[in-house]
Amino acid sequence: MKKLVLTHALLFLVFGLSAQSKKVSLEDVWLQYRFSPKGTSGLRSMKDGLHYTALTNSDNGPTVEKFSYKTGESVGFIISAKVIKEQTGKNIQFDQYQFSPNEDKVLLATETESIYRHSSKSHYYIYDLKAALLDSIPVEGKQQLATFSPTRNQVAFVHDNHMFVQDLDTKGTQLIAFGKGKDDAFIAGAVDWVYEEEFSFDKGFEWSPDGDFIAYYQFDEREVPLFSMDIFGKGLYPSEYEFKYPKAGEPNSKVTIHLLHMNDQQDITVELPEEYEYIPRIKWTKGNQLVIYTMNRLQNKLTLWRVNPEDAEPYLLYQENAPSYLEITDDVRFLKDGSFIWTSERDGYNHIYHISVKGEIKTQITKGEWPVTEFYGIDEDSQTLYYQSAEESPLERAVYSINLKGNTKKKLSKLNGWNNAEFSNGFKYYINSYSSKDVPTLETLHTSDGNQLRVIQDNTDLKARLRSYNLASKEFFTFTTEDQVELNGWIMKPFDFDPAKKYPVLMFVYGGPGSQTVKNQYDGFNHFYYETLANQGYLIVSVDNRGTGARGRDFRTTTYQELGKFETEDQISGAKYLGTLPYVDKDRIGIWGWSYGGYMSSLCITKGADVFKMAVAVAPVTNWRFYDSIYTERYMRTPQDNASGYDENSPINHVSKLKGAYLLIHGTADDNVHFQNTTRMISALVDANKQFDLFVYPDKNHGIYGGYTRYHLFKKMTNFINENL
Repeated sequence: MKKLVLTHALLFLVFGLSAQSKKVSLEDVWLQYRFSPKGTSGLRSMKDGLHYTALTNSDNGPTVEKFSYKTGESVGFIISAKVIKEQTGKNIQFDQYQFSPNEDKVLLATETESIYRHSSKSHYYIYDLKAALLDSIPVEGKQQLATFSPTRNQVAFVHDNHMFVQDLDTKGTQLIAFGKGKDDAFIAGAVDWVYEEEFSFDKGFEWSPDGDFIAYYQFDEREVPLFSMDIFGKGLYPSEYEFKYPKAGEPNSKVTIHLLHMNDQQDITVELPEEYEYIPRIKWTKGNQLVIYTMNRLQNKLTLWRVNPEDAEPYLLYQENAPSYLEITDDVRFLKDGSFIWTSERDGYNHIYHISVKGEIKTQITKGEWPVTEFYGIDEDSQTLYYQSAEESPLERAVYSINLKGNTKKKLSKLNGWNNAEFSNGFKYYINSYSSKDVPTLETLHTSDGNQLRVIQDNTDLKARLRSYNLASKEFFTFTTEDQVELNGWIMKPFDFDPAKKYPVLMFVYGGPGSQTVKNQYDGFNHFYYETLANQGYLIVSVDNRGTGARGRDFRTTTYQELGKFETEDQISGAKYLGTLPYVDKDRIGIWGWSYGGYMSSLCITKGADVFKMAVAVAPVTNWRFYDSIYTERYMRTPQDNASGYDENSPINHVSKLKGAYLLIHGTADDNVHFQNTTRMISALVDANKQFDLFVYPDKNHGIYGGYTRYHLFKKMTNFINENL
């Protein structure tokens, strides 16, 4: 018996050790997505501020479920595809939802398909919760941006670049159409490609709070040059896809704001008194005044205009200028008295200000050598503001409250790492989403003073799965460059790391303005790809160069008018620093990146040819002349004004320096960083008689995904790294 017990014990020990020694595989990461955390989908605070809804999916289809903030318990189902089918006979597999102001109707989006980064189109249905009736929007084809009126029984939406309003009181038959359409190169109610990509929004209209007006954008694209891409498909002949894309220095759309009066359907153009290039935002105040943001082409002057919708007369509200450029955010809230909360980098760090109705600073609410990274809002009754900041470290985010006078600041989040909050209507509760480099998403429910009420999602299953693998350690470090700049980085070492050995290094870079790769935050994708490389004996490193985020305006704008110069110098310095470590083989250091990171890895393998042995560039910009106007000119001015800035740090102009192994990867249907960038790089490399490797993904966009594509891409990269590093 003792021998049998011992045998079982030995078997347990052997299999137990085996279970604890699994290694992460490419299939785990890119086919099975075994490390992706769960989170709450479709979270909405309800009107009463005491309940929230979430979107869940089951074998019976999508369901919108109602929960109590206080108890965390489900209060029941609001709507489900199963019930709709039982009541109406229609199979509505919705993927998005939106409540009417009275929460007696739900707008359901079905068969949603992406257009560009933010935009999509869907078939929309309106479901009456009380009457159990289902109506569709009566136009042929899919629609965009359907939105309930805040006061009227109406829905506004965009179809074929026209604005429409559907009146639900007339049984869904009356449609008001306005705005010029696409036949003459106009867009009404949506935005053009470059606004969507670089100002990060796609909805080009807003209802007034009283529902009497719709303010909407109209884009005149007639002078914007066309860009075309071949879509190869599966037929005998490829098709051509064309869209308006303003490259740096080229004409942009002419943009105007219009006001539609819902009572008499009068459509008025707002005539602004000052020349402008961009209108990056429109907002309504609580007093039904429209605020229009305008910017000059260099994006270093921002003006806010207050417009009375009754006569469309604009008045100057506020203006801000910057020595380099201004970033656009949604960090503004208009108060009942006409004043507003605003964030600005005017003192060198992004902070919260209280601005008077006359546009004068009343109070700087937050202060310090750290930035506010998100403004959640203000509870006017208690005069309390809520925000996220990088006060304790650029690598982390915490949630805070503070009063309108700028005192009684309180840190609400308790865990060091990455915290983000989503507040209830009325700011009584919030849901905190937390993670760190080692901890997957933890969702917790709190009262507004930070007191935790319950755990919503702790990813217990994923944590258990992680414990079954031998994982590399990820450590943060700092070093000082040759230019005496201190930079942050992280390094991953193999599970069985031996400091007496010499290891090859693969660096990962993005490096673009305001970005960060060095963060104390969970990453269920690329991080675990690096685990597969660590298993093979690589050190993986990432460094945030000058120009990256959370370290203030001056650190970020160092790269102004010279994108690529200081960033490349810092990555080269990082590689040289790594080469001094006793466990690093300085002759085997490689680098890879995607998009801006592909641009950076291309510069590093050329300008840093004596430091880097290999580089992979996925979807790289190879000359900023090929990229869009808003992004590029924000950081570089125009090519006409700054030709040397564009050309001196273009990888195309440094190909003669190439010594190491270089792999170029691109999708041919990339609407963002065009395949043209790679074709020009190919031509330059051939002209310089330089050997390189190339892989092309037909009809794939900037994300290069779908089916086995991501798995194939990272396997291709892994093989190249193993062959050359």
